[in-house]
Parts: sequence; structure tokens; C-alpha cells
Amino acid sequence: MRITLLLLFILPALAQEAPHAEHKMPAPKNLKLLTPENLMPAMRSYTVALGVKCDFCHVPGDFASDEKHHKEIARHMIELARSINTKFPDGKEHVTCYTCHRGAEEPATAPPAADAPK
Repeated sequence: MRITLLLLFILPALAQEAPHAEHKMPAPKNLKLLTPENLMPAMRSYTVALGVKCDFCHVPGDFASDEKHHKEIARHMIELARSINTKFPDGKEHVTCYTCHRGAEEPATAPPAADAPK
């Protein structure tokens, strides 16, 4: 009976997975505008804002590379949004990539055509 009770308490503990070591990402390189602390949240927001994946701006396997022209365009757009946001007196972020892109690679420069009246 004691062995059964002992097994009843020990087996569930043994059946649990050992905690995994926290996955360490390599330290980011070639950061010019972002900090390591806000890098991943910013990257996730850019992918949503433009409806793209990481390889749109980054060379797969070499995220530090500046080989893709879209990465430099992205840097200019980050600077533009920051500049616009500094002009608001409340200090809040009013303009983001999504403000213009709305999930598209290219921002719309005009509203969609209105439906013709029937």
C-alpha cells in the first residue's frame, strides 16, 4: 500500500517534462535605429503593417546584412514616422507604418474608386 501511494506521488513528477533551457537568440547586429529591447516587437509590428514576412527586408540567415534595399527604405520610413510623431505636443505615437500601409507592401496614394451609383 505504501509503495502504491509513493508511486502515486512520484510518477506524476517524473512524467513532467524537464524545463527547457531558455532559447537564446544571438545578439542583434547592425542596429541603427532600434534597440535590442524593442527589436522583436517592432519587427512583428512591421510584418503586420506591411503584410510581409521577414525576408522582405532581410537576407535569410543574415539579418544584419544590408544587402536588401527594402531594409534601407524601412529605416528611412522609421525615421519619417518618428519625425512626424515628435511634432505632436502630447508625446504619443500617432503615426506608425500601419497608418499608411494598412497591411499592404505599397501604401495607397488615393482612396479606392467609389462604386458607380445604380
